[in-house]
Amino acid sequence: MWENQVQAIVDAGFRCIAYDRRGFGDSDRPWLNYDYTSLTQDLRALIEQLDLHHCVLVGFSMGGGEVVRYLGMFGNDRVDKAVLVSSIIPIVKKKDDNPDGVPEEKLNEIMEALKTKRVTFLAEFSKQFYNYSDHKDKVSEELLEYDWAIASAASPRATIETAKAWANTDFRQELRNVTVPTLIIHGDDDQIVPIETSSDHSSKEIRNNKYIKIKDAPHGLFLTHKEELNTALINFLRQ
Repeated sequence: MWENQVQAIVDAGFRCIAYDRRGFGDSDRPWLNYDYTSLTQDLRALIEQLDLHHCVLVGFSMGGGEVVRYLGMFGNDRVDKAVLVSSIIPIVKKKDDNPDGVPEEKLNEIMEALKTKRVTFLAEFSKQFYNYSDHKDKVSEELLEYDWAIASAASPRATIETAKAWANTDFRQELRNVTVPTLIIHGDDDQIVPIETSSDHSSKEIRNNKYIKIKDAPHGLFLTHKEELNTALINFLRQ
C-alpha cells in the first residue's frame, strides 16, 4: 500500500518504516487482541525495539486509530508529529450524537460479508477503495488483483476482528491527547470513509493541525493521487 510513498520519503532523505499489522502480511497471526490498545502496543514495541526517537507517525484509514491511541497512551514520547490520511478518526458508527455516521445495519452487513464471502467481498471492496470507474487510467486490473491477493491472504480472523475495531471505537474524547503538529489529508470523493463524517470533524478538534483536502480523490489516494500526497507528506516532514 505504501510502495509509492516509501520510495519518495527515502529519496527525500528520511528513514521510512512500514510494518505489517498483526494478522496481516508477514506478521504473526494470534487469535486474540485486535483491539486498538493491543494494536497500539505493537506499535510501541516496534518503536522501542528499534530505539526510534523524533518519529512522525503516519496512519492511513483505520491506522489513524493507532496514531491517536498511541498519543493517548504514551503522550509525545518519541513522537514529534502525526499524519492522518483518509482516516476513520474520530468515529465511524452512526449514533444519536453522530447522526452522519455509518448505520449499524450497514456495518453488520460488512461483518457478515467478511464471515460468509470474504474473498468475494474483498474484490468488490477494492474497486470502491479507488472509485475504480473514475480512475481506470491510474488503477489497472492487475493492480486490483495484486491488492486482492494480499488482502485475501490475510488472516480471516484478523480481517474480521480489526473491522470490528474500526467500526466500533469512538476516538472523540481522545482527540484532546493529540498535541503534536498534525497533518490531516483526505480526498473529497472518498466513498469508503466520507470526508464529512471523519476528517472534517477531526480537523476541528485536533488543536495544532494542517488540513488538506484533495479534490476528486478516493479513499486509496496513495495511488490515484500519489503526487499530491507525497508532496504534502514530504513538505510536512521538512517543516
